Amino acid sequence: MDFKCALVTGGAGGIGRALSEYFISKNIKVIIVGRTESKLQATAKEIGAAAYYVLDTGSTKDIPGFVAQVTKDHPEIDCLVNNAGIQRPLQVTKDDAADFLARADQELDVNVRGPMHLSLHFLPHLRQKGRDGACIMNVSSGLGFVPFSIINPVYNGTKAWVHFWSLNLRTQLARDTQIRVVEIVPPMVESDLHREREDPDDNKKKNNPMAMTMDEFMKDVTRGLEAGETTIGAGMAAGMVDKWNDTFGDHYAKAAKDW
Repeated sequence: MDFKCALVTGGAGGIGRALSEYFISKNIKVIIVGRTESKLQATAKEIGAAAYYVLDTGSTKDIPGFVAQVTKDHPEIDCLVNNAGIQRPLQVTKDDAADFLARADQELDVNVRGPMHLSLHFLPHLRQKGRDGACIMNVSSGLGFVPFSIINPVYNGTKAWVHFWSLNLRTQLARDTQIRVVEIVPPMVESDLHREREDPDDNKKKNNPMAMTMDEFMKDVTRGLEAGETTIGAGMAAGMVDKWNDTFGDHYAKAAKDW
């Protein structure tokens, strides 16, 4: 929490907006990024974001130019929050193969290629800052630890990728930079993430007691951020993180030490 200016993808709603509001409450400057200008404009005004930029994070060809422009406009950026993501119900035996692949490829672009390309293109800027507070923050999911939402086979895999990418990125950056890598691991949280499901409100607490409200989720997340944790699970996802660490943590720590 030593960073001064955070760029938040998917910042116009859901978890991205909640994180942005929290950062602003801590006097951290926030720049929000998303695909829909009208929504970005309204959110920026409502929460007091310093600026907004339109970007489809799945369009990786646009990322180098975007990073060059936003760091020129706001050289104070010292935190990248890779939050943008999409979740799609996909069934290999029912969906048309061409449609399945087209939708899955876009999900891979947004959930995997977007965070990877943004991280690598921001890295020279974050290294140049030379600040202890520089940070890359990735939002994964409890479904990346236990893929029990069978209807989302691609989403589950992309979030597993975000978890392991965060682990390895943290280890590699620790060798010769001061850049911290933080992973936030949500469970089911009330948002519009399920908008493509038959029932887009099945992640609302009134319909599913397992879901967390955004306020409940943010209480767990802010507690972890302020404690300086590097992997922050919320609600039932916290237990998944703990079980993974209990089972595999020592193995990974040894590999990281020997690397």
